[in-house]
This record gives sequence, C-alpha cells and structure tokens, in this order.
Amino acid sequence: MTVVRRPARSFLPALLLVLGLSGCGGAGSGDGGGGGAGSGAGGRPEGSITFQTWNLRARFKDYFEGLVRDFERQNPGVKVTWVDQPAEHYAEKLGADAAGGTLPDVVNVSPDLSYPLAKAGLLTNLDKEPAAARFKDEYTPESWQGNALPGLHGTYAFPWYLNTGPLFYNKALFRSSGLDPEKPPRSFDELFAVAERMTKASGGRTATLAAAPSIEDFGRYGVRLMNDDATRFTYNEPKGVELLTRYKRLYDQGGLDPQALTNTPEKSGQKFLEQKVAINPGSAHDLETFRKNAPGLHRELGIVDAPNNTGKPNMYVMGVAVSERSTHKAAAVAFAHFVTDRRNQEAFAHKVAVFPSTRGSLDDPYWTRDDGTDEGRVRVASARMLKGAVNYTPVVMSDEMKTVLRNEVAKALQGKKSPQKALDDAVAQSDRLLRQG
Repeated sequence: MTVVRRPARSFLPALLLVLGLSGCGGAGSGDGGGGGAGSGAGGRPEGSITFQTWNLRARFKDYFEGLVRDFERQNPGVKVTWVDQPAEHYAEKLGADAAGGTLPDVVNVSPDLSYPLAKAGLLTNLDKEPAAARFKDEYTPESWQGNALPGLHGTYAFPWYLNTGPLFYNKALFRSSGLDPEKPPRSFDELFAVAERMTKASGGRTATLAAAPSIEDFGRYGVRLMNDDATRFTYNEPKGVELLTRYKRLYDQGGLDPQALTNTPEKSGQKFLEQKVAINPGSAHDLETFRKNAPGLHRELGIVDAPNNTGKPNMYVMGVAVSERSTHKAAAVAFAHFVTDRRNQEAFAHKVAVFPSTRGSLDDPYWTRDDGTDEGRVRVASARMLKGAVNYTPVVMSDEMKTVLRNEVAKALQGKKSPQKALDDAVAQSDRLLRQG
C-alpha cells in the first residue's frame, strides 16, 4: 500500500476559523511563540496526552498500538490515547477541534494544514522550543525545511514520512523514434527536444506527455512561485511565461495529448498503459498493473527522475505537530519525537511505501539496492530523488487557486489568451483569494 499525502488544501470554513482565534489563549501572534498554556516542554514527561493520526488505523493498528505501548513503558508517567480520523473531512475536523479548544496534544499534519493553525498560534514552533529544537539534527535538512512555514519564522512539525515518485517512460517508443532508450530527458530542454523528435517520427500519433503543467512543473522549471512571506504569487514572471509558451508549442505540435487539458491522473495513466504517451508519473502499484495487463510495456519500462532545472526534485512531506496549548507539553514533545525518531520511522517505512526523514536512513541498503522486485525498482529510484528535494506546492495554495491556474493554463494552450495574459490573470485571481483568506 502506498501512502501519498499530497497537500490536502481544502481551507474550509472550520479550519479557516482558527485564524481568528487569537483571543482563545495561546500566543496568537502569528509566530507560534511559546509562553502560553502549554509552556514547560523541558520538564519531565508526564500526564495524559492525545495523539491523532490521519486515516492510518485500518492498515496499521498493530504498529501504532505497539508504538504507544513502547513509549508508555519507557515513560511510566505518561498515558497516550491514540485516535485516528478518516481521510474524508480531516481538515474540517482539525478546524472544529481548533475552534473548540480541543486540538490533540500531538497531531498528524501536512504543511498546508499546519499553516493556519500555526498562524493562529496553536502549534508549537519547534525552532523556538529548546526541548524540541535539540532534535533538529536528527532529521534531514530537506525534511526539516519542508515543515517550515513561510512568514512564520520556524518549523511547526517534526518531520515524519516523505514521498515522491519517479517518471516511467516507454523505451520502445523512444527506440522507434530514433531516440536512445537509455538516455531519457533529465532537464526541460531535453524533454521538449524529445517531444519534438517523437512527434515528428510518429507523424503526430504518439504524444510525449498526457498532462498540462501544474504548479510543481513551474517550480521544477525554476520559476519563483511566491514572494518570501507567501503573501503574493509570482509565477507570472518571465520564466513562468517561458515554460507555458513552450507547453503551448508542444500542444500545437501534438507532443501533448489532445485531452491533456481535462485528463485526470487516472486517465493519464491509462494513456500510458495503452502506449499512446511516452512518459508519465508512476508507482510500484502501476508496475504490477503493467506486468499483468501490458507485459510488453512492462518489459520496456524505464524509470527516471522528473525533468528538473533546479537540481531539486519534488517531494511530499508529512509531519507530527505539538499543540501550543497542551497542558502536558513535555510529554507531547517527547512522544512526537519518539514517533518520528530514526528507529520508528524506518520501521514504519518498511511496512508501507513511504520514506523516512531521519538522517542516514536513506543510505540503508533497503533504499539503495534494487532487490529485483517491481516495488524495489521504484523504491530505490524514489529514495534517490529525495536527497535535496523540496515541496514545490506553496502551503497557502488552495484547491481553488490550483483550479484557477489550471483553467488559465488551458486558455493559453488553446490560444484563447497569451501565456503572459493567462498567468497574469491566474496570479491576480489567486492573490485576491489569498487576501480573502
């Protein structure tokens, strides 16, 4: 089973409500500073705390119950109550807990969910809490930075598991186009050159890609997506216009699937399965599907990092945060660290297709040596990508803002607007939504 937690960005009213909670106690200053009801993280761990996970009980009940038992055995003065919330409406549940003053002591969050809570002063700034900051060097710099929040001057969750995914490419389609199947594109220049060559060689019958560019593509291209304090989008800068212009040319030439403007990830995957496109994102689960349903494709499958102009691949980040208003913060910090320490992260990552964020973990042979299985091929390729990786999706970018960008990109590709006008309009609409909260 693969756990991929892409940003859950549904800033729904219940979650947004916390932005007005500065009168409810806690710091409320927007920088997550300490000194509220939950001070005392440096003391002896004791008391009863609640730990909330995100849709993990069904598959990992034994793991988490064992984790709690181990911690309580080592800390006899602490009682941990584990609760798990379903994936559906998780953001709303966090918002309701925040509004009602019942946010769990230790809570499973992604950076986009951390942001409004931290901005309201409801999460502990680990960089400013000595009892937590002392653990910083146990985690990779990429994962610690991945849980830092723009404009809030700190990291608000212990790094937990990471995820990413390589691209699959069809070596047979490369070969039939006169391309070297052992030299897939690694930069955007190479990608567009491959697409032009493949389109000409196939007479327009084979596209290279099945999807229009997303915010992550702009990030990997080297476009500056937002200003430093995340108050304004900037992807309409010249480099962003350059990328969209190149995609427009690709679309006109037939290098982009004709349905790219409306393809879902599932439809894009089906196009790749049918060998109508040459390159597509994938996972170990897809490899098993190819083996069963398209053995010819499976034999010709290549795995490569997504094209990147920055030298920094994309990753998805999950964290474990501590409530700023926990009445037993020493216990909460100790348990959050315990969940995310090297031993426990590696144990969890061996049970599910995720990757640990602790220093040195990804140097273990489990993540560096191909064991000959489909899962092993993807695991090794993905683990390699995580060194130096960043989360390119801005934590303040809502689903509505992503839709705005997708719609404006479609207008540019269709020739209804120039790339510059489309991105200018997308930025203006998204900035307005950002100001409105």
